[in-house]
Amino acid sequence: MSQASVPSLAQAVDEYLATLQQARSASTARTYGQALRVFLSVLKDQGLEPQNPITALREDAVLPFLKALHHHAPSTERLYLTAVLQFYTFLVAHWDLDLNLVKVRQLVRQHARRPGVRLPQFPYRAIEQLLEAVDALARQPARKPRLRLQNLRDRAFLWTLAHTGLRVHEACALRRGDVDWETGHALIVGKGNRQDVVRFSGRALQALREYLQARQELDARSGRPLRALPLFARHDKRAGRRVLPISTVTGRNIVRAWVRRVLGPEMEGHITPHAFRHYFVTRVLKDSGGNLKLAQRLARHRNIAVTQRYAHLSDAELDAAYRAIFEEG
Repeated sequence: MSQASVPSLAQAVDEYLATLQQARSASTARTYGQALRVFLSVLKDQGLEPQNPITALREDAVLPFLKALHHHAPSTERLYLTAVLQFYTFLVAHWDLDLNLVKVRQLVRQHARRPGVRLPQFPYRAIEQLLEAVDALARQPARKPRLRLQNLRDRAFLWTLAHTGLRVHEACALRRGDVDWETGHALIVGKGNRQDVVRFSGRALQALREYLQARQELDARSGRPLRALPLFARHDKRAGRRVLPISTVTGRNIVRAWVRRVLGPEMEGHITPHAFRHYFVTRVLKDSGGNLKLAQRLARHRNIAVTQRYAHLSDAELDAAYRAIFEEG
């Protein structure tokens, strides 16, 4: 790139925004334009004028920009950083500028504010209502053997999610041999390819035993060792007499169908398989007096900060103190 063909920072910004206007919405182009005006202003404060050539721009120019963005809302900060990162990428692609984009992104990751994680609220009592309903239905006789097996499987599946904290894909992948019926433990390969121990409550184990007892004829005809068979099997017409594991999609559909059936269509999407994991962690915290370390280990959270997000949902002491102040008399 000859010296005569090197544009200034201001010219490069104008060309970048012109290109952006052709590919993105007018609203996005305006927002990115505002972000780059802030960027040029910060560079000017650091002694780098808009009329300086783009070759004067270095990777660490994002650091004072990051500092300036701390006065903005986190959402604005993330949007402005995206605009500037894409501008750096444009400079490299369009003018073959000697900039280390990996270093730029690394500086942003190290120094940008981390967005707060909002724990989704979920109806704790509604999950218990759902478990009570599936219990009652599973005790009733079904018109067809296949429907009977589905009801027993669904009950065992929902109790397993609620009382183990398993993620839906982990529950769907369980085999009969994974469960130690004497200790109530299961050895699984969980998130991050880690081996973990999961504990089953007596209530979940009882639901599983009743389901597997009803399934024993089907399992015996499979010709396979019981230990190798899926813990939760398909009972649809296409599966026939084969003992096939349920998929993660089927696991989600089980939850969705029961939510719709018991709580109504308006609750679909509010209670998902992961809501049962929220229920599990919240229940542990609530009944253990807020023991974060215990909840972390039972939920298999690698970082206790993840467990702490649930603490505000189970602080009975704060709830009681609040009611004593505002609801007396």
